[in-house]
Formats: sequence, structure tokens, C-alpha cells
Amino acid sequence: MTMRRNVFYLILLFLGFLLSLTFITEKQAESNARVSYEVKIPLGIPRDIWEIFVPPDNPITPEKVELGRKLYFDKRLSVDNTVSCATCHDPKFAFTDGKKVSEGVKGQKGARNAPTVLNAMFYEEQFWDGRAKTLEEQAKQPIINPIEMGMPDHDAVVKKLKGIPEYVDAFKKVFGGEITIDRIAQAIAAFERTLLTGNSPFDRFIAGDQNAISESAKRGWQLFQGKARCITCHEFNRSNPFFTDNKYHNIGVAMNQEGFAELARKAELLVKEGKLDQRKLDELALNPAYSELGRFLVTFNPKDIGAFKTPTLRNVELTAPYMHDGSEATLLDVIEFYNRGGNENPNLSGEMRPLNLTDQEKQDLVEFLKSLTGEFPKDFPENK
Repeated sequence: MTMRRNVFYLILLFLGFLLSLTFITEKQAESNARVSYEVKIPLGIPRDIWEIFVPPDNPITPEKVELGRKLYFDKRLSVDNTVSCATCHDPKFAFTDGKKVSEGVKGQKGARNAPTVLNAMFYEEQFWDGRAKTLEEQAKQPIINPIEMGMPDHDAVVKKLKGIPEYVDAFKKVFGGEITIDRIAQAIAAFERTLLTGNSPFDRFIAGDQNAISESAKRGWQLFQGKARCITCHEFNRSNPFFTDNKYHNIGVAMNQEGFAELARKAELLVKEGKLDQRKLDELALNPAYSELGRFLVTFNPKDIGAFKTPTLRNVELTAPYMHDGSEATLLDVIEFYNRGGNENPNLSGEMRPLNLTDQEKQDLVEFLKSLTGEFPKDFPENK
């Protein structure tokens, strides 16, 4: 009887082993279907996390990435052939533009600072206010924003590219069909999912190299987790090693603090009148009169007035000026801002309060933030 029972258990174990192999094979097959492109995953970003963030409906292939790269750097996507995606997200500035607020066609200025594209694939939503759910959605909007790339509509973009033989051939090769706005966005998003950053001194420190960062940076890391409370919003762990909580907070940066309530009422009136569609929302986000409403323009929830997304801190040393409006020039300025508890306003986050940091502690935090400067793709023929 005992022998029969043992044999029975052995059979069950063997069947379980076979089922686990089948599951692993299926998951691997699913992963392979998403990715047929050898992307260099830097230290600090687990490959499995990267693969999870590649959407099944837009698998990455070498041909698609190459097409997306060309589109990303091509100024012909703008109405007057002067602005490309790379104009505001330039590899030379760690995929920002080094300006307080970005400039589009005809030198027009928006109201928001250009965030880095590096590791942007890991955001749960795109833009400072999260008005786009995916990289694909994000890629479509600046092209037709009158302040950014200025094309009248997506049909005009498609028509323009259809007049360029190299693109007609490339889309047929990559997608097996003609040019569409969705395919344009898919190609750009595929390229952007290869724009990764990691292997910073901090990553090497976390991996076990105690000499990878200075003693000052080590003290800064302890402050970051403790007294300075930075990690409350700039989260860091193995499953989220990007120094952001992917949430939205009013930290007291917004300029129109006194007029928030009236601005909110005007925006709500636009909704009631049916005047606030996706395109109008995109325009309001860069309109100085409304931009400071932040996340509220997406949710119309009063708690989101003046709230903006927590940005990544990777390569933050290279992406000055800071905050959604570029109002802080240096890392020390940012730390001073948080040290005083931000700027008071009715919607200020409850997490904002004075930190009472010493001058040495402020400098240690700066040194820690500098240790987050990592490797990323820089050399592109179109950008030289």
C-alpha cells in the first residue's frame, strides 16, 4: 500500500513538473512574440520587467525600431519642417532640451518642461498630467499640437509621409501595409522602448560594489530614505527601480495658486459645453492660463488641482532645469525647495513640510542624486 502511494505521488510530481515546463514555454513564447530585437538592458533594470512593459499589440522588431528612429529625428513631421521629437527630447541633453519650457514651431513656447524619454516606457501614464495612457498615445499628440509640431491633423501627417517614397516602402516592409497614424505612433513607441538608462554608480553600489559611490553619496542615500523622505514619492525597489511612484502630487510649484478655483470652473464649463475633447485638452496643457491645473484637466477631481506626476530621478544631474515648469535651475535649488516644504497653496500635498536639513545634508543629497547618472544611448547619425 505504501509503495502504491509513493508511486502515485511520484506520478503527481512528474505531471506537475511537465505542467510547469509547459507554462514556462508558453510564457517564453509570448515574450519572444513581443520582442525579436536584441535590446541592451542596463544594470539596474531587470529584463523581465522590461519585457512585461512591451505591449503584445506592438511587438518590437529591428525593422520597426529602425523606422521609429527615423521618424523620431525627422523634422518633416512638423508643419514647417523645423521640429522633430528629438528637438525637445535630445540625446545631447539626456533626451530633454535643457530649456525651462520647450519651444515648438515658429519659436512658440509651451508652459511645461520637457521630461526625459529615457525609461519613459515604465511610466503607467505619459505627460506631466498623465493624459496619455501609452507611449503610442503620447506620440500622436505633439505632432498636431499648434504650439509643438503644428500639423493641422493626423490625416495631414499621413498624407505628407505618403509623399515620401522611403517611408512608403518602410511601412510596407514593417507593417505589411500603408502608412497610418497608428502605425506611425507604434514605430516611434517601439524605438522609445529601446531608450533605456541604468548602470549608474548607484546601480553598481546596490549590486554590491561598496566603492561605486562616495561616502557623501552614501549619506545622501540614507537621507533620501529617511530624514529627507524623498523615497515617499520617488520609490525605489526591484520591481520599480525608476525612482517614481507613478502618482500625481501638488508640491507647491504651480504658479497660478490664487486662481486655481476660477481656472477649474472655467475648465469644467468647457466640458459641459462639449468643447474639451482630447485635442483641446492637449492644447490646454500647454496654455499658460490653464497648464497649472495639472492632473485636474484629466480627472476633474478637485484633489488633483495643481498635481503633477512624480518624475524619474535617473540622470537627473543632466536634465536641468527642474520641476514641470523648469522653475528650479539646479539640484541644490530643488533640495532647498523641498527643505522649506514647497509653496503654500490650498491643494498642497500633506506630505510637504519643512525638512530642517543642514547644509552638509543638502550637499550629501546632491551627491547621491549625481550617483544616479547612468549609461544611455547617445550616438545617432541624425543628431550629429
